Amino acid sequence: MIELKAAAEIERMGTTGRFVAEVLSEVGGLADVGVNLMDLEHHARGMVERRGAESCYWDYAPSFGRGPFRNVLCLAVNDAVLHGLPHDYALRDGDVLTADFAVMIDGWAADSARTVIVGTPAAEDQRLIRATEEALEAAIEAARPGNRLGDISAAIWAVACDYGYPVNTEFGGHGIGRTMHEDLHVPNRGRAGRGLKLRPGLTLALEPWFARTTDQIVYDPDGWTIRSADGSRTAHSEHTVAITEDGPLVLTRREAEVPA
Repeated sequence: MIELKAAAEIERMGTTGRFVAEVLSEVGGLADVGVNLMDLEHHARGMVERRGAESCYWDYAPSFGRGPFRNVLCLAVNDAVLHGLPHDYALRDGDVLTADFAVMIDGWAADSARTVIVGTPAAEDQRLIRATEEALEAAIEAARPGNRLGDISAAIWAVACDYGYPVNTEFGGHGIGRTMHEDLHVPNRGRAGRGLKLRPGLTLALEPWFARTTDQIVYDPDGWTIRSADGSRTAHSEHTVAITEDGPLVLTRREAEVPA
């Protein structure tokens, strides 16, 4: 069932979204050469506890996972891109790190992800991250009343094509609100003018992610971490977005992304 949210409910999601943005900003700022992934995980846990939020990942147990997920962050390095299980790993110079974070506050969820480069950046990694960020902004721009779900997917796909990156359709965006995953799957590839007509009150997590040279994925033995099948590097950008009469409203925008 697709639930349209009232303005007051979107505002409550915005409260959650601002906290999600704050945590991802801190995690990205702390990611440095020699920092252990578990240090980032425990830092985020502390922020969640102090805020009185509820992690959407802790005890998350979908059919593809191996046992419940017992962390508040997904942390994926280099060729890993989704559901990265935090583990004992010290970040190295040039690593590409994706942090994905979702919580609930007072019964309303928000979800966001960002990819950063640790230490010395490689131009090809910067380009890959930039592609996902541009695809996300294109998707947000397409999330307007009267458009269709396929317009969002097509916008992401167009940016990927411009950059020459393949697109996986197994994992993409989703509805969000009272839970982390609500009805509507938002593929990162699609055809404009197709699918559900977008209406005010619809809330979506939009999340383009690309691997440099493949659209195929493999799972780690941990049952969680998803990697590019050919070992090529990956990037992932995500925001929670509300569709309003006035257009798209990004609920998880980080301060550094807000225009002056």
